[in-house]
Amino acid sequence: MVDVPAQIAAVTRTVRAEEVDGAPVRVQTIAQTYPTGIEDLWEATTTAERIARWFLPVSGDLSVGGRYQLQGNAGGEVISCTTPSGGVAAYAITWEFGGGVSWVNVRLAAEGAEETRFELEHIARVADFPDGMWETFGPGATGVGWDGGLLGLSLHVGAVEGVLAPDEAAAWATTDEGRAFYRGAADRWGAAHVAAGADPVAAQAAADATYGFYAGQVSGA
Repeated sequence: MVDVPAQIAAVTRTVRAEEVDGAPVRVQTIAQTYPTGIEDLWEATTTAERIARWFLPVSGDLSVGGRYQLQGNAGGEVISCTTPSGGVAAYAITWEFGGGVSWVNVRLAAEGAEETRFELEHIARVADFPDGMWETFGPGATGVGWDGGLLGLSLHVGAVEGVLAPDEAAAWATTDEGRAFYRGAADRWGAAHVAAGADPVAAQAAADATYGFYAGQVSGA
């Protein structure tokens, strides 16, 4: 059993539009505070052995300038890395998947000796989104996937009760508990979309489509 309501409520989600080098981009941010010190959370999110235990197996060179590959998912380059010092830490990577390139920035901030805030920012050029993807799924297409990652990290460090191995996630998505998680995450991304100025009816339709995809009710995005 996984405490789905607690996990959904523990995460904050935002969406905003910006420009990078003159190109319009969409920025999605997801964050959660975890009950562990910054050194432990840094190790959990930057070492291959720990990452595989809550997210996906990762291979390659995880040092600055190196290239990584997540099994069956994205790969990319490690752009920068600032190890924990003064209660903060950060790293930045490219996120290369399906022929497209986007950027992920991760920031950690200690909130006391045994609590650390994890914030992930995913930046993608508007021009790089597949035709119709944003209109159909909104921010949930990417955001709900990151919700799943934060759930895995939560279970790994004991932020919520429950057990769910990464290789069990696909089957879990079709259970009542899994569907409740994806419904809640999709709806929260819909709310973030509205807060960013989207039409509420369109945002809800996108949240419904996102939930259908992640719960296995449609064939693909």
